[in-house]
Formats: sequence, C-alpha cells, structure tokens
Amino acid sequence: MGNYRHKLSSAGCPEVVINKRKSGSSKGETVKKSKKGEVNYCPDPPEGQSPENMEVKRKIMEAEMQKKDPNHQLIEDLMVSTFSQRRKDIVGDQPHITELMSRWPALFHERQTAGGLQTATKSGKKQPLKDILDCLAKDDTNERRRAAALLGLPRYISGEDPSTVIRMCDAHADILDDAMKGMQVGLLIACEGSEQGAIPHEVFDVAVVVEETIVLHNIKDVTVGFAMLMGVIYCINLKYPNDMKYSFEFLQRVVMKISPDQASARVHGLRNKLLRYKL
Repeated sequence: MGNYRHKLSSAGCPEVVINKRKSGSSKGETVKKSKKGEVNYCPDPPEGQSPENMEVKRKIMEAEMQKKDPNHQLIEDLMVSTFSQRRKDIVGDQPHITELMSRWPALFHERQTAGGLQTATKSGKKQPLKDILDCLAKDDTNERRRAAALLGLPRYISGEDPSTVIRMCDAHADILDDAMKGMQVGLLIACEGSEQGAIPHEVFDVAVVVEETIVLHNIKDVTVGFAMLMGVIYCINLKYPNDMKYSFEFLQRVVMKISPDQASARVHGLRNKLLRYKL
C-alpha cells in the first residue's frame, strides 16, 4: 500500500501530495500514512473539467453573489462543479480567511454552509452550568432547551473553557473588534439589553467568527449558529478549537452520528451516561 501511495504521489495525485509529510519533519517514509478519518480530502477534477474552466465558473459564481437577488440554483450547481478546485485552494494553499471569503463568497452563505446540519446535562456540578439550568427553569421552551444543551456541554465536560470560542456581547454597546479579539474560530452572540444571562433571552444576531473575522451573520438562533459553525469548520478545513475539542467531537460523533465508532474515551463515556438517563 505504501508503494502504491508513492506511485500516486509521483503521478501528482492531489490528495496524496497534500497529505505528504514535509521533508525534514521526521525520519522514515516521506509519504504520510493517513489515519482513518484524518485525510485531507482533495479529489481530482471531474472528467472533462480543467482548472481553467473551473476558474471561469468560479468567477461567474463570484459575480452572481454580488447581485441583490442571486440565482441560488445556479450558485448551487456551480459550487458542486467547482468542488475539487475549492478543496485544492482550501487544503493545499491554506489561504487567510479574508482571501477565502473574497474568492468563494458563496461558501459563506447559510444555504451552502449548513446543507443539512441541525441539533439536540446534568445538574449543578459547576456554577456556570448551574446558572444555565437556572435560566432554563425560568423559560423552558424547546429553543432554550437546545441552547442550554449546547452552551452547557463544554461546562459539563471537565477541562474545557468555552470563553475563547463562545462569546456574548450587547448588540448595541460593544465594539465588535474588542468582542472578537483573540477568536480563531467560534460564535459571537449579540444579545438585546445589558443583562445577557447564561442563556440569552433575546438574541439579536449570532455570527460565525474565523480569525477575528465575521464570515456568517444574521443568524437568529443559537442552535442554528452551532450548526453553521460546524459547517464552516468542515467547509474550510479547520481543526476543532482546542478549548472545546471534546464538545465539537461530541456534536460530530454523538449528535450528528458521523463515525460514532471512532469517539474518544471521554466522548464515549458521556454518550454512555446519556444512554443511561435515556435522554
């Protein structure tokens, strides 16, 4: 198999070239053997397509996105046909988020980011978690239950600090640059009024932030915001933030049921607890 990968690398197969171990990074084989689920997926262009005509389609899509009322069906078709070129840009070149937004603006539209993602504690071991549950006791709607589960998840998982990933601000008072300072990837939740609480009572806007830059906004629900964030992380090939890596893994493995058999011991243990409580 290793010999086969060497042959693919010599032939210029994009996926093998991108996953190739950098020279001097370690001893041994120069072609990295990817672990299951780790490979940076980068397919070859579709038969009959070339980088040149995919670039033409990308420019058509970019122009369409500048219209006040873009043709979403056309954009969707162009996004599908340029997928291999987009993955090459994202995985191979690893551009800055502002450059990626400029080249592929449709990627950061809600219809493209979320596709089909949408979501689903236990009482007061920690004060922040208790505050969330106290807020839920005052207003127990389904929407707030989902928000409580998502906001409480990193508080329940020992050792996680969501402060660099999930932040709240006053929609009318805070300066966005200050609120986003230090955020590499996460959610900025803009609330109405100064008393935000552990669960915002009135959400003015939820924004997805990457590298201190808002890439998606005008999301009116915390749970949809999480779905959009998961979509952005996948679309632009980001790693889960270290401060909440188990929370994101839980959403992937347990909630979304993507490769659930590959869950870490901590996530597997939490899943078993939920099964015992029949949640």
